[in-house]
Amino acid sequence: MNLDLFIAERRPSWDELDTLLAAAKGRPERLGAERTRRLGALYRAAAADLALARRRFPAEPAVPALEDLVRRAHAVVYGSRVRRDSAVAFLTRGYWRRVRERPVLLAVAALLLFTPGLVAGLWAWNEPGDAGGLIPSTAEAVARPRPEGSDLGFSAGERASFSAGIFTNNIQVSLGAVAGGIAFGLLTAAVLLFNGVILGVVAGLGVAAGNGAVLLELVVPHGVLELSCIVVAGAAGLRMGWALVDPGRRPRAQALGTEARAAVELVLGTAVWLVVAGLVEGLVTPLGIGAGPALAVGFGLGALYWALVWRLGAAQP
Repeated sequence: MNLDLFIAERRPSWDELDTLLAAAKGRPERLGAERTRRLGALYRAAAADLALARRRFPAEPAVPALEDLVRRAHAVVYGSRVRRDSAVAFLTRGYWRRVRERPVLLAVAALLLFTPGLVAGLWAWNEPGDAGGLIPSTAEAVARPRPEGSDLGFSAGERASFSAGIFTNNIQVSLGAVAGGIAFGLLTAAVLLFNGVILGVVAGLGVAAGNGAVLLELVVPHGVLELSCIVVAGAAGLRMGWALVDPGRRPRAQALGTEARAAVELVLGTAVWLVVAGLVEGLVTPLGIGAGPALAVGFGLGALYWALVWRLGAAQP
C-alpha cells in the first residue's frame, strides 16, 4: 500500500471523526448515544491507522496530522480519566514517543552538534594558540597547562561554579535550539553548530594543556545527559522548521501549530531530565570523584535516557 492510496481510502473516516469532535466540543454527551458510539468506532479506527502509518510512513507529513487527530479524539472519548492520568501518561509514555518519532531529525541534530565539535576539538588540540581566542572566559583555566597535568587548582566551590556555568549554558542552548525552529530551522542549526564548535574547542584545549582527565571529571557526570537533551531540543526545533519548509498536504499554519505543540511537549519532558543533570552537577561534581567514576556516572545516565527512549518510545497510544 502506498501513501496516496492509504490517505485516499482513510481520509473520509478521519474527516468524519474531525467533524464529530468539532460538534462535541470536548463533551461527547452532546452528540447523543448513536453519534457517541460512532465517535468511539472512528477513534479506534484512526488509532489503528496511526499505528500503521507510523510503521510504514514514519517520515511523511501526513503522520503528525493524524497524530493530532487521534490525540484530540482520545481526550474526548476518555474524558476526565485522560485529564487525571495525563501527566503520568506523558512522563511514562508520551514524552518518549515524542523523542523517538522523528529519528531522522534526531540524527541531524546530533550531527549538527557533534560533527563541528569533533572538528573544532581536533583543531584546538593541534593549534591551541589559534584556538585560544574562542574559549569562553569561564573555561580559561582548562586551557592553562599545569605542571602535573591533572589538577586545575579548583576548590570545591570553583569546581561547582565551572560546572554550573556549563549547565546554565546548556539550558540556554536547549531553549535557543527549540525557539530557532520558527526561522525555518536555520537558527536551530546555527545554535547547534556554534555550540558544537565551542564545546570542541574547550575539550581540545583542555586535552592539549594536559587537563583532559580533570575536564572529564568536571563535565562528564552531567554533560552526557545534557548533550542528549540538547540533541532532543534541536530535533524539536528542526520539527518546527521542517513544518514550514514542507507542510505536506496541510496548510503551513496548521503544520506549524501541530509541530509547535509537539516541540512544547518535548521541552517540558526534557526539562525534567535537565533537572536531573543539575542535581548530578550539584551533588556529584564538587566531590572530585575522579575520571573513572565520572565516566561511569555520565555514560550511565546517558545510557539510561536513550534506553528509555528506545523502550518506552516504541509503545503505541
